[in-house]
Amino acid sequence: MTEFDLPHYTQQLAHQARDASRKLVSANGNQKNDWLCRMIELIRERTPELLEANEKDLKQAPEYGLTEASIDRLKLTDARLQGIVTALQEITALPNPIGEIIGSNMRPNGLLVTQVRVPLGVVFFIYESRPNVTIDAAALCVKSGNAVILRGGKEAFHSNMALYGLLQQGLKDVGLPEQSVQLVETTDREAVGHFLKLGNLIDVTIPRGGKGLIERVAKDAMMPVIKHFDGVCHVYLDEAADSELAVSITVNSKCQRPGVCNAAESLLVHADIAKTIFPQVAAALVKQGVELRCCPRSMELINDGQLATDDDYATEYGAMIMSVKIVDSMDAAIQHIHQYGSGHTESIVTTNLAAAEKFTTEVDSAAVIVNASTRFNDGGEFGLGAEIGISTDKFHARGPCGLNELTSYKYVAHGAGQIKQ
Repeated sequence: MTEFDLPHYTQQLAHQARDASRKLVSANGNQKNDWLCRMIELIRERTPELLEANEKDLKQAPEYGLTEASIDRLKLTDARLQGIVTALQEITALPNPIGEIIGSNMRPNGLLVTQVRVPLGVVFFIYESRPNVTIDAAALCVKSGNAVILRGGKEAFHSNMALYGLLQQGLKDVGLPEQSVQLVETTDREAVGHFLKLGNLIDVTIPRGGKGLIERVAKDAMMPVIKHFDGVCHVYLDEAADSELAVSITVNSKCQRPGVCNAAESLLVHADIAKTIFPQVAAALVKQGVELRCCPRSMELINDGQLATDDDYATEYGAMIMSVKIVDSMDAAIQHIHQYGSGHTESIVTTNLAAAEKFTTEVDSAAVIVNASTRFNDGGEFGLGAEIGISTDKFHARGPCGLNELTSYKYVAHGAGQIKQ
């Protein structure tokens, strides 16, 4: 797109989404599942085209100054396309949430009051880099009865356009409204501002990207925002930590895929195991290529690393860098998490059940994990099929946002002529 009326274009997409959402609400679960199954077929049939489009984005990545982690998020492979297919299969297998009766209550006057799950309506979804999110978001929104307007990053434009073509064909093939999923086909950054003003047409905005993007959206949006803020995630090695688990969980949390939001950025170590277990963990991290930024006490115990600053403890690196701090107690660890963390994901390694209970109770984050990697805070891993984001909000949704998190409810009352006295 070159010259066009941007306000008109954004309003047109929003109006089309609103119309589609009103038709989509009556689509049955089988029809939506037919679409998901058709998407699986199309992805398998068109894999070479998808990889070719993605290659165009990868070649342009240096022009946008993308980091190595960002390029990794951008890249599609056969394995990652199979991951998209698996997510679609899992979403297909989930029950249709729309129309579910959440609760019911028979009043003394005979009025039957039910609480029924309904779609949010129109979702404006803004995201960066990862083209697989295009499919995840569309699949979750449509299955939960919502129309979605997708605004991907310019760095993934060719990949997103190729995927969007499949989404549109799939909707057409199964008879669902084609405007149920729309992609913003301009990279003009001003388009986002125009969409954020359309609170009369868009029910919720979900930004998924850098802190600057999310702060801007939260400030300017004229509709509710489900925010996905920083992933400053912690692993805490308790005084009762098992040494093998401490090594494997910390290394996996940091290194399995360091560029994603649920990768660990900070390691907290109880002072009682600092001289025994911490050096083993540090050596394993350094062997993987992790740069350690340490407090003075931890710096004295290893040969590698540099002194950390306060900024280091509050930073989401998205890279092979990890801050380290030795703490004298669990209370100190929890205080550190609350001071520097982002409320995303925290993990404790311990063999002490009481310690695990205290940590999970007192740490106020979207996901708190015991004796497992932070990387498990994920819609697929939690049985949601996929997620449209991991919310660090407390309203309306928290943690991985799957089908149910993309719904609201309404009350439906059935009577037999009752009137208010």
